[in-house]
Amino acid sequence: MKQSILFIISYLLFSQSSFSQIKAGRNQSFDTNWKFKKGSKIEAKEVNFNDSDWRKLDIPHDWSIEDLTETPNDSTIGPFYKNAIGKNATAFSVGGTAWYRKHFVLDKSSVGKKVYVQFDGVYMNADVWVNGHHLGNHPNGYTAFVYDLTTFLNASGKENVIAVQVKNERDNSRWYSGSGIYRHVWLSVISPLHIENWGVQIVTNKVSEQTAEIHIATKIDNVISGVSLTTELYSAENKLVATNIKQISNENKVEQTISLKNPKLWDIENPYLYKAKIILKQNGKTIDEYSQNFGVRSIHFDAENGFLLNGKNVKLKGGCIHHDNGPLGAMAIDRAEERKIELMKKNGYNAVRFAHNPYSAELLNACDKLGILVMNESFDMWNINKTPDDYADYFKDWWQQDLTSMIQKDFNHPSIIMWSIGNELPEVVDSLGYETSKKLSDFVRKLDTTRAVTAAIPFHVPLLKRKKWDTTAPSFEVLDVAGYNYASQYYEGDHKKFPKRVMVATEYFPPKALENWNAVEKNPYVIGMFSWAAIDYLGEAGIGLARLKDNTKKQAGGMIGGDFVETFMSPQWPIFNSYTGELDLIGNKKSASYYLDVVWQRSKIEMLVHRPIPAGYKEQTGFYGFPDELKSWTWTGCENDSLQVRVFTRSSSVKLELNGKFIAEKTLEKGSITAIFTVPYVAGKLVARCFEGDKEIASETITTVGKPVAIRLKADRATINASKNDLAYVNVEIVDEFANVVPSVDDVLVKFNIEGNGKILGVGNGNPRDMSSFQKPEKTVFQGKGLVIVQPTGQVGYITIRAEAAGLKIGFIKIKTY
Repeated sequence: MKQSILFIISYLLFSQSSFSQIKAGRNQSFDTNWKFKKGSKIEAKEVNFNDSDWRKLDIPHDWSIEDLTETPNDSTIGPFYKNAIGKNATAFSVGGTAWYRKHFVLDKSSVGKKVYVQFDGVYMNADVWVNGHHLGNHPNGYTAFVYDLTTFLNASGKENVIAVQVKNERDNSRWYSGSGIYRHVWLSVISPLHIENWGVQIVTNKVSEQTAEIHIATKIDNVISGVSLTTELYSAENKLVATNIKQISNENKVEQTISLKNPKLWDIENPYLYKAKIILKQNGKTIDEYSQNFGVRSIHFDAENGFLLNGKNVKLKGGCIHHDNGPLGAMAIDRAEERKIELMKKNGYNAVRFAHNPYSAELLNACDKLGILVMNESFDMWNINKTPDDYADYFKDWWQQDLTSMIQKDFNHPSIIMWSIGNELPEVVDSLGYETSKKLSDFVRKLDTTRAVTAAIPFHVPLLKRKKWDTTAPSFEVLDVAGYNYASQYYEGDHKKFPKRVMVATEYFPPKALENWNAVEKNPYVIGMFSWAAIDYLGEAGIGLARLKDNTKKQAGGMIGGDFVETFMSPQWPIFNSYTGELDLIGNKKSASYYLDVVWQRSKIEMLVHRPIPAGYKEQTGFYGFPDELKSWTWTGCENDSLQVRVFTRSSSVKLELNGKFIAEKTLEKGSITAIFTVPYVAGKLVARCFEGDKEIASETITTVGKPVAIRLKADRATINASKNDLAYVNVEIVDEFANVVPSVDDVLVKFNIEGNGKILGVGNGNPRDMSSFQKPEKTVFQGKGLVIVQPTGQVGYITIRAEAAGLKIGFIKIKTY
C-alpha cells in the first residue's frame, strides 16, 4: 500500500512537471511546455540556469501583442508604446530581447537515432543552444531552419535543455513583425538512415485529364546496402492508386516516375489533393516514412495566352497580405492561418501575394486545400537598407540559405505558381540591382525549374533616383513574370517594346481596382492584379484611413475616432493598423470590398452611405483609402442633413428611392461604375435600383434599424477540434429588437466570461484607433461588431461564452470540442 501511494505521488509530480517526454518519430510537435522571460541582461544558455520562476507557455507565441501595462496612460495603451522606435510603421509595437527554454527527456526508443529540431519562424536573430552548446544564429525572422542536436544530447532518460535567445532590436522592419517563436517547432527522432528533411520533391508532368506523370525525387542520408524505396500514391479518399518500388545502391537521390491514369486535377474550383507515402526499407524492414500531399496540375505563362492552369486561362484576382493575424499578432496558429485564406476565397480572390517574406506551412496548406494561387515572396530588401537595421545587414551572407529554405520547405505546394525574389528594391535601376536580380533569378531556377520567377518593381524607384522607367528593363529581363507596383500606366508602352514580357500588377491602389481589372481583361499579357491590401494588417498605421481636413487650417484629422488633427501623410498616435484592407482587421467587409465585388462582377449592385461630415471640414482619402462610408441608413441626430450615397454597379443607370418616393436618377459616366447621390437623411428605407434601359437588373435596400437591445454571438463553427491548433472565431454583434446589427454603435464595451475547455486567446474590432488590449476579456465594438477568439485547452467537451454590456441583453453561445 505504501509503495502504491509513493508511486501515485511520484507519477503526479512527474506528470505536472514541465519536462516533455519524447519518443522516436518524425516531425513531432515541440510546441508545449516552454518557459519564457524578457530581458536583455539575462544569460540563460547553460543547462543549470534556474528558470523555475519563468512564465510557462506554449508555442506559437508573440510577446509584442501582449499588454505592456494594466493601466493605460498617455504613452502606453495595451501592447502599444507611443515612443516605440518603429512608430506607426510597426504599429507602435515593442520588441526587445527575450529567452525561451524547454526541458525534455528522450525515451529508450531514441537510442541510436538522429535528433533534429526545426523552427518554422522566429522573429528575429535567434541564437539556439542545447545543453549549453551553441547550435547557431539565424537572423531572418521569416525562414524556417533546422539544427542537428544528436551529438550534444544526454542519454535517454536524462534531462536536456534547449535555450533560444530572440533579439528583435532596433529599427528593423517597415511593418508589424511580432517578436518571438511565433510559428511551430518540431522535433524529429529518426534513424541515421533516413529521408532528408524537405527531401521529397514531387513534380507533375504531361498533365491531362487522361494521364499524368508523377515524378518523385527523394534525398536520403547515410545510404547503405540492402535499401529500397517504396512510393505509394493515395487519393483524397485515402485509396491506394499507384505504387513504385526501387532498389537503391549508393545514390543519395532517388528518382521515381509513376504514371497516374485519369487523375483528378488540382485547380481553383476543385483543389484536389493526393498524398504520397514514401517508405524507406532496409532488408525488408521499414526504417523511415515520409508523407507528402501534392496536387496534379500544370502551369504555363506567356504573353500571347497569359497564365494557363491545366491549359485553361486564369486571370489572377489577387490580394496582398501581411503575416500577422490581427488580434493574435504574429502567432501562426493553424486555424488562424486557414481562416485568413477562407476569408479571401469567400470574398472572390483566387490568388494571394505573400508580402514580403515566406509564410507558414499552415497558410500554404490552406491555399492548397481551398484553391488559392500563391505568389511566394522572399525579400523586402537586398543590399540597401529600407530601415537602419533590417535584413539588408545580413543579405550578402544569408540570401542563398534563406532562398533555399523557402523553396525546399514550400516546393510541393500546388498552390504556388510564382517565386518572388523581392519587393520594391531601390537598386533595381542600377548595376548592383541588375547583378542581384540575375543572381537571385538564376539561383531560384537551379532549385526549381517548374515555376515562374518574379519581382515587384514600383513606379517610384526610378523617379526617386531621377531616372527613366526604361532603366528597369535589365531587372525585368531576367524575370519570367514582370511585377508592376502601381505602374499599370506603363503596360501598353512596355508591351510594344518588349512584346514577350508577361506582366502582373503586384500592387495597386484599391480605388483603382476597375482600371487595373480592365487592363487585365483587355490584355492577355497582363495576367492579373494584387491589391494593397486584401486584409487590414498591423503596422503602416493609417495609410488607408480617411481624414477630415479643417478648412480653416492646413491640417487633417482622422475621421474614425473623433476630432483628431494630424498631418495627412504621417498618422499620429493613437493608431495601429493600416486600414488599407478590403476586409477589416477581424474579417468584415469594408467599402473597398463591396467595390471589388462589382469590379469582378460578383455583385450587380452595392450601396454605401457616407458618415456625416462635421461643418467646416472636408474629407481626404489618400491613395489607398476609400471614403468613410458603410452600409447604414441609421444616423440618429442627423435628420434632414444631406448625406452622400454611392452606388457601385456596371449597369447604365441607377434610381434611388426613400420610403417609397423617387429621389433621383443617375446615368453612369463611361468608364465608371460609381453613381453619387446627395440625400437628406430621413429614417426609413433607402432603395437603389440599377437599370439597363427600362429593365431593372438588381436592387439593394438599406433600412434604418432600431435601438440596441441585445448582444448576439455567432461562432464560425459550432464544433471544433480540441487541439490548441484549432480556434473558434466568435462574432460579437449589437442588435436591435428585430435582430438587425446596429452599425451606429461604436462605444459599447462588451465583457466576456468563458467556462469549460477553452480560453480567450484574443479580442478585437475593426477600429484602427482602438489600441486597447487584445487579451483582456473585454473590448468595445466598432460599427456594431467585434470578435472574440477562443482556443481549446486540449480537452473534449464544451466551451461556453457569455457576453455582457450595460443595458443590453446578455449574449451566450456553446461550442463543442471533439
